[in-house]
Amino acid sequence: MTVPFKLYNTLTRSTEEFTTLHPNLVKMYTCGPTVYGDPHIGNYRTFIFEDVLVKVLRRFGYQVERVMNVTDVGHLVDDSDDGEDKMEVGARRDGITAWDVAKRYEERFLKDLDTLNLEVPEPLVRATDMIGEQIEMIRSLEEKGYTYSTSDGIYFDTSKLPYYGELARLDIAGLQQGARVVNDEKLNKTDFALWKFSIEPGKRHMEWESPWGTGFPGWHIECSAIIRATLGDSIDIHCGGADHIMVHHPNEMAQSETVTGKPLARFWCHSEFLLVDGGKMSKSLGNVYTIPEIIEKGYDPIALRLLSYSANYRSKLNFTFDGLQVAEQSLKKLRAVYQSAAEDQLTPEVLQLIGEFDAALAEDMNMPVAMAVVWNAVNGDLSKAEKRAFLANVDQVLQLRLDQNDQIQVPAEIAALLEKRQAARDARDFALSDQIRTEITQLGYTVLDTSEGQIVQR
Repeated sequence: MTVPFKLYNTLTRSTEEFTTLHPNLVKMYTCGPTVYGDPHIGNYRTFIFEDVLVKVLRRFGYQVERVMNVTDVGHLVDDSDDGEDKMEVGARRDGITAWDVAKRYEERFLKDLDTLNLEVPEPLVRATDMIGEQIEMIRSLEEKGYTYSTSDGIYFDTSKLPYYGELARLDIAGLQQGARVVNDEKLNKTDFALWKFSIEPGKRHMEWESPWGTGFPGWHIECSAIIRATLGDSIDIHCGGADHIMVHHPNEMAQSETVTGKPLARFWCHSEFLLVDGGKMSKSLGNVYTIPEIIEKGYDPIALRLLSYSANYRSKLNFTFDGLQVAEQSLKKLRAVYQSAAEDQLTPEVLQLIGEFDAALAEDMNMPVAMAVVWNAVNGDLSKAEKRAFLANVDQVLQLRLDQNDQIQVPAEIAALLEKRQAARDARDFALSDQIRTEITQLGYTVLDTSEGQIVQR
């Protein structure tokens, strides 16, 4: 039996009661990585949101069929179809073929998913495995009269689709008037490439023969072809980052719905941007961080997952290393509480708290409220066994690896100070307790006080 669930729909700009095309079955597509380099922590904010959404849907009684693409061809360095294919850029940068670039960074992406305890979507579909399906969709668009040819490719004529840009609330007339001409062969500024011609056939690492000549597919057509081949003409949920709202997703919608005559997705769900130190991530600022870099700096990567729960997925989240450290301390406390009991005890009090947690999830995945329930349970009067039962239940969604042991072996000197500090706390001599904490910090360790005792970290 499914539970009533409300979800924000970017298409209608409203929070709606979630319903499915087929009873208890959710068909869901999530835009995946472009594998020309390491994804950064901003990308993983979106992937974490999507993973949690899958867990929530299952928790509420739905079966989920989820597909994710891997963009290994066709994504140009400019979303307006200008510039070079990112895979070719990666090949020149790394000194290997575009095929090897794709393999290298797909493997790194999968490793990051495991590191963050993110479920690998099944299936994970490469764009290069669906070239034939993409060509067939372009042929269908051509037969329906929605394409035209330029010297560099085959384009979709957006002026023939009255509702084009509805998802992004685009002012088409205004865009046309203020258009900066880059490709003067495009009929409309919003037109987009379906197939790009190879400038020098045989020189690219990735190119295919097509009815229009040697070349490669545009970025947008891959998602439409993959969705149709794996999930059908219409799906329940289409996810991605907020950066897809203006270009990629309107283009997907246009080409898919023109071919099938059906709505591509009932719900369009987007996660907001991750800021770094209050601003935009930028290579020039040196603040574009990857998961391996987070680990190299000594942080538990699961803390990044916990940090993401501090804001609603539709709100911008500010990343700082101070914030990540606080999240890591909170993670250690949750694990210590969970591990403080050997058995679970599911009581009416625990069930009530689980109900409050689920109620927050049911309101458009309100993770800050859900986490407030978690901390009320952890800091409340429940027994250790009750707290373990509660955390075991909610971790089906949170995925924080609560059974991971964070305790470290400390030198005898630190152990003695901890014992002395605990005695001071028991005697309510907090001045002495703080003094000892300072001594421990000066020796390179920090102390976290929890209801289950002192937790030490390097």
